[in-house]
Amino acid sequence: MTRAIVVHEHGGPEQLRFEDVPVAAPGPGEIQVRQTAVGLNFIDVYQRVGLYKHPLPFIPGGEGVGVVEAVGPDVPDLALGDRVVYAGTAPGAYAERRLLPASMAVPLPPGIRDDVAAASMLKGLTAQYLLRQTLDLEPGDTVLFHAAAGGTGLLACQWAKHLGLRVIGVVGSAAKVAPAKEAGCESVIDLGSTPDFPSAVKTLTHGKGVRAVFDSVGKDTFMGSLACLQPWGTLVAFGQSSGPVPPFDILALSKGSLFLTRPSLGTYVASRDRLLAMAADLFEVLQTGAVKLEVRQKYPLAEAARAHADLEGRRTVGASVLLP
Repeated sequence: MTRAIVVHEHGGPEQLRFEDVPVAAPGPGEIQVRQTAVGLNFIDVYQRVGLYKHPLPFIPGGEGVGVVEAVGPDVPDLALGDRVVYAGTAPGAYAERRLLPASMAVPLPPGIRDDVAAASMLKGLTAQYLLRQTLDLEPGDTVLFHAAAGGTGLLACQWAKHLGLRVIGVVGSAAKVAPAKEAGCESVIDLGSTPDFPSAVKTLTHGKGVRAVFDSVGKDTFMGSLACLQPWGTLVAFGQSSGPVPPFDILALSKGSLFLTRPSLGTYVASRDRLLAMAADLFEVLQTGAVKLEVRQKYPLAEAARAHADLEGRRTVGASVLLP
């Protein structure tokens, strides 16, 4: 048995219950991990409320760090005692121990702390595919990043600046302007004081618009994000924290011959070779200091409900972790 957060019914943070659950021995291609840190991400909220459907009951979370305690058959490259990190798996991370497909576990190099790794893997791999694989960006391109002071935003904006991009950040309150600027945003738009962010973008770019918009907010920002793009620009919609984007007329893309994509991490990490290459790219920028990640909120695993309430209430800045 182990202790885990279990969701029996979709709903609010109160549905996150700390309970005893069984843990089976690893089967072929599996490992058992004793977890030392678990990442907190908005996708966990989507799972809890039922926006992303999983059979009930389930243990939420898809990112964590731990030590391999048992290895099943047909696992060629991991051993007992290995320190591993993972992200983008099926739910199950909100637990003291869990089974994990060995193909999703990446050996963690020395020098990266467990809490930093747990907070950076999902966000870092997301930033990697957004900036390095989703479209061809060149040094000097101007991009817009929504939720720039969020966990993914702070990491991605640093990485974007490292790549030579000009970054305009969008944040939800005045308190988040400074963190976004510290992360490398050349300009920051505070929606609290400047709700018409497309007009602000056009002013900042002298009417030109941006090469790409990275939008994890969804419903509340989608059409505005399209309005920020320069001709042949790309809207990368990779989340929906404000709710799903409603149906829209595809002719909205014709003004400027715009591109729209909705990538997902699961597609990019389905190949172990690609996963390991993406992780190596992330570990390099973390170890060289090109990207710095500060874990600003730490919660006991048993207090996952409080962590979710803070996350949904936009009371968190940057990365957060749960500690088993």
